[in-house]
Amino acid sequence: MRLLLATNNRGKMAEIKAILSDLDLEILTPADLQLELEVPEVGNTYAENAALKGAAFCRASGLPTLGDDSGLEVEALDGAPGLYSNRFVPIPHATDADRRKYLIERLLAHPRPWKARFCCTVALVRPADNGQVRVSYHEGFCYGEIIPEERGEGGFGYDPIFYIPEEGRTMAELGMEVKNRISHRGRAVQAAKPALVEILQGRA
Repeated sequence: MRLLLATNNRGKMAEIKAILSDLDLEILTPADLQLELEVPEVGNTYAENAALKGAAFCRASGLPTLGDDSGLEVEALDGAPGLYSNRFVPIPHATDADRRKYLIERLLAHPRPWKARFCCTVALVRPADNGQVRVSYHEGFCYGEIIPEERGEGGFGYDPIFYIPEEGRTMAELGMEVKNRISHRGRAVQAAKPALVEILQGRA
């Protein structure tokens, strides 16, 4: 079975491919199919955004598609940046480093620990009759805190400042195997595996 990932983020691609490596899947990216879609993230929830992306790529390709949306929610900022984690910085073309710097600047007025969680929803989107699609949703969470100094060379996004007390490391200091076991995206994709197995076995 071929499964399309509705993302161009190389970090996400690598993680999801590793998590699903034990399934008999040919995992494709938009570049593999020469698909260039810009899907506005206008949903009010992670699930809505994941479904928007998954459905757009599913309809364009005719393939089962995995869309995802994720965000960082910081307690001291009333859950911000949340849905706007990638659009948090009020400057154009902001980098991951810009986003981390801006977040820490916003937090300096608040006492530590800066408790936070990563959230992810994946939408498994399948073609249905008459141009429609079927969608199943799967969630994952990872709890920790934001620290003011960056640690680690791995991961992407806010990983270098997201500290996980149980591990004694930031997300960026974890190896791929450990990260995919405990991360928000890892847990969400793992939760989607039974639905993928049903598709593989022709039962969905």
